[in-house]
Amino acid sequence: MFAFSSLWSTPQVEAAVALVYLLLSVTVTIDVLLKKSDVRGALGWIGLVWLAPILGSLLYYMFGINRVTRRALKFGRLDRAPMRRGATARPAAADHIAHLSQVSETITQCPLTGGNALEILEGGDAAYPPMLAAIDGARHTIALSSYIFRNDAVGNQFADALIAAAQRGVKVRVLLDSVGAGYVFPAILYRMQRGGVVGSRFLHTWLPWRMPFLNMRNHRKLLIVDGVSGFVGGINIGVENSAKAAGERRIQDVHFSLTGPAVRIVMDAFARDWAFTTEETLDDEGWWPDLSAQGKVFARGLRSGPDADIYRLEALLGAALTLAQKRVRIVTPYFLPDSSLQFAIHQAGLRGVEVEVIIPANSNQRVMQWAMHGHLRFFRYVRATVIAHPPPFDHTKLCTVDGEWSLIGSSNWDARSFRLNFEFDLEVIDRDFTARLDALIDARVARGKVLTPDMLVAEPVWKRLRNAAARLLMPYL
Repeated sequence: MFAFSSLWSTPQVEAAVALVYLLLSVTVTIDVLLKKSDVRGALGWIGLVWLAPILGSLLYYMFGINRVTRRALKFGRLDRAPMRRGATARPAAADHIAHLSQVSETITQCPLTGGNALEILEGGDAAYPPMLAAIDGARHTIALSSYIFRNDAVGNQFADALIAAAQRGVKVRVLLDSVGAGYVFPAILYRMQRGGVVGSRFLHTWLPWRMPFLNMRNHRKLLIVDGVSGFVGGINIGVENSAKAAGERRIQDVHFSLTGPAVRIVMDAFARDWAFTTEETLDDEGWWPDLSAQGKVFARGLRSGPDADIYRLEALLGAALTLAQKRVRIVTPYFLPDSSLQFAIHQAGLRGVEVEVIIPANSNQRVMQWAMHGHLRFFRYVRATVIAHPPPFDHTKLCTVDGEWSLIGSSNWDARSFRLNFEFDLEVIDRDFTARLDALIDARVARGKVLTPDMLVAEPVWKRLRNAAARLLMPYL
């Protein structure tokens, strides 16, 4: 023992340790200075690696480096001219909503399409039957992407339908998130693969140097059948989304069925993810049929994620808050907006815009609940009404502006959706559709209770300390 400790205290070893310390700290500092746009985040990483170089460098390697950007920037094979550079439809909307649409086109680089039809599907009991019916009726192609795909009664229903479709000659592609599907042994995916379904996991790896990808999730929930029928929203595939099966313990959520030209935008999002994961380009005509008008709704797709699409979601929501004139309504299960969006909410309130934020009274994630309460304590001077919706837990994601504009899809109002997750949302401009969404929100407001910063400040000191500590995890929740 004495000899071993003496070895580590020799001048040569001390010099080697000091050199490693210096190399790690300088290397990470250079990378942070060149690549991190947020000054506070950059200072935090630099401070960490100089104070704890081994641990700090490891954490930066795991969570601070965005490798997806390099790969995504090289990926442009699906840049389809008819869809992405076509003439944008012009809805008959109020001037400020038309302006918001123009801003959105600049942000998303995606045209607004007219002639779409959207149906609201509340909960799994309303969403699963038409989704399964579409799969059962598929003749050519099925593309399905889901964050969670349970190996339970509902998951097996979908697996059986997808296997049956593959066995009758339909081209089936299933993309599941590596973490959400079960990283070690996704039994449901393996069963589908044995049944003839072509399936894969997004960003799955066993290589230690690629493990930082684990913090980046494909949170999109997409189903496209024969290229003509689409489903988008926030519902995963599992028993917990069914009131019939889960009862009071169910997860409340909203999904949407889509027909019309915007289905191609949804298919484009899936095809890019699929090619990114498997290097298979879905170019057959069965994936890309000609689409005719099916309704009067105007819609545009919004892809966001920690690649070339980063900051798109935040930019669009900030523009919506800036251009709103009367009312902004936000329904989200997780509400941790950063300072820029918090400021945009405050500015909207100062202009006289009514801002309502509807969140669950009880989150399905304790740390998230604590962090949200810790964050909302700082909304004391923000002119927004926060309403806590009672159980069952509400996983719904909606945003409406002035009764004409809405955003629906998979995104939450937290750092994970804004910076770490791959998300897909639809921007919709239509008064009737937005009115239907506002009716859903009205029902939640009627059941909810206003949650004020004063209520949170009045909590016991230990709760406030716990919530404030949880709030520090905002960048990764």
